[in-house]
Amino acid sequence: MKVCRLKIKNFRGVKNAVLDFNSQNLLVGKNNVGKSTICEALDLALGPDRLNRINAIDEYDFYNSRYLNEEGENPKIEIDAYLIDMSDELKSIFGSHLSFWHLEENRLLGIGEIDHVDEDIIDECLHLKFVGSYNEEEDEFDANTFYVDTVGSDESDELDVVRKSSKRMIGFLYLRALRTGRRALSLERGSLLDILLKVGELRPKFWEDTRAKLMNLSPPLEDDIGSLRTVLNGIEERIGQYISLPNEGNSTSLNVSQLTREHLRQTLSFFMKGTSGQSHVPFQRLGTGTLSTLVFAMLSAIAELKKENVIFAMEEPEISIPPHTQRRIVNYLFASTNQSFITSHSPYIIERFEAENINILARNENGDLTNTRISDSDFIKPKTYRNRIRHSIAEAILGNAVIIGEGLCELEVLSAASDILENDCDNYPLDLSGITIFDAGGDGQLIKFGKFFASLGLKTYAFFDYLDRTPEQKVELNETFCHYKEIEYKGIEKLLVNEINPDIQWEFLISLKEMGDLPNHVDIEPDNRPQTNAEICDIVFKILKGNKGEQMAVRLLSSCQRTELPNSIVEFLNKIYELHPKPDDVEPFDFNIEPESGSQN
Repeated sequence: MKVCRLKIKNFRGVKNAVLDFNSQNLLVGKNNVGKSTICEALDLALGPDRLNRINAIDEYDFYNSRYLNEEGENPKIEIDAYLIDMSDELKSIFGSHLSFWHLEENRLLGIGEIDHVDEDIIDECLHLKFVGSYNEEEDEFDANTFYVDTVGSDESDELDVVRKSSKRMIGFLYLRALRTGRRALSLERGSLLDILLKVGELRPKFWEDTRAKLMNLSPPLEDDIGSLRTVLNGIEERIGQYISLPNEGNSTSLNVSQLTREHLRQTLSFFMKGTSGQSHVPFQRLGTGTLSTLVFAMLSAIAELKKENVIFAMEEPEISIPPHTQRRIVNYLFASTNQSFITSHSPYIIERFEAENINILARNENGDLTNTRISDSDFIKPKTYRNRIRHSIAEAILGNAVIIGEGLCELEVLSAASDILENDCDNYPLDLSGITIFDAGGDGQLIKFGKFFASLGLKTYAFFDYLDRTPEQKVELNETFCHYKEIEYKGIEKLLVNEINPDIQWEFLISLKEMGDLPNHVDIEPDNRPQTNAEICDIVFKILKGNKGEQMAVRLLSSCQRTELPNSIVEFLNKIYELHPKPDDVEPFDFNIEPESGSQN
């Protein structure tokens, strides 16, 4: 079973959304765009335990916190989940509530299309709807998930509530970022350990066995309470002055808990040791990375017990976890779940996903949430994505803008120059502005990648060599890029030797000589400088041109001060800094200043 479509209305920061999904789904986008909202929406619609909370929803779960309408019907949170690809067992369980889904057109079949149900492009579909609303009469929030029998149903028909046991058959598991990690390994209702006991059908026996062991400790806890026994005896004597107590034995005793299921859920704690020389400690005291991995291990154990169906949602698995473990987690989800939803800001995770499974989320000022897949773009082929630029794209799509350099040397030169400009003056760093420098791999790829990144909602800039271009090509450049720089030279190496002072270039050659990095065909003597600057520039040009990939251009630039950098590069980067200015400075706290009367700050 998997979710093929999710519709969201009036939930948190999302006013409206219609999102289609594949089997594996990576959700990426800027902070607060709605990644977690999608996972929470899935949990409300599909999670078996979410609605058992005392407050499954509250005021802030409604869009703009508007849950009350004094002039008409109160707003409702509505979340529609459409599930397909069901096993025969699930079809028999949900049979009376099934509709039919057109796999190619991504829609439910309507009345009059019953003749198409046996076609290969039609699959049975379970449509569930979560509805949340404010109940004025009871002054509380109502929350339920219902079956929606779409074909032939009447809107006035009362919908059937989805039972918790039926939801559990769907197999939805949700691991939030560390917000639930501290609770996940407790035995509270809905925790991972509790779910594991239930899935393994161990809960009744576990609680009875635990209660029996604690009630009959050997030796009893009474044997070792020392002076506390004296205190309890004194309490018994004083109570006995007012009420009659049994004469045999002690009327008071000491136990580790109230020995009820609910109290044991609160008091029993999971202990673990991290190294061979360490004693066991409560799991809350473990390192963050160990805790995250431990929580995931519990979820994988649940998934293995529910092999027939697992839909897994996981927020930011990269938190405090090294790259190799991040990759292992993703690989496990691919291999062991029917469907997964992962939110992430990590290139190590993003690069594991195929282009068609990466959902780039965007939300406009009206609260409309949309998802764009990388594969939706017509500008790069899947093979190009997989073989050459996968990691580079993973970094770029997490940002706000991309500078596309014609080749690797342009990428290296722009990066080195920006480091110098950001250290020596008040320019806001490109990485903090969310700007990635990208290697297009040649002039012929500039337009293609510019259009690709623009289609993902990123601002695009470009830096490239001079080339004779047709008027149509120049128009296309202007339409594709927010700003670009076409240098007047045919090659970045020509720019460097023409715009960097020859004295700096000579010092560069001497440093290569001293470090033994001069190419074999080049021979200079530090005390015998060539008679003309042109000779120096010619030597440097040949080294730059003949040793690409060895970062010779970066080493040359690193010899420059800010005022000595090539003007063409500085001019281009200054325009980027102008378009992405430094945020206003925040003044330090001054507790001696009294706030103005009526100030909201």
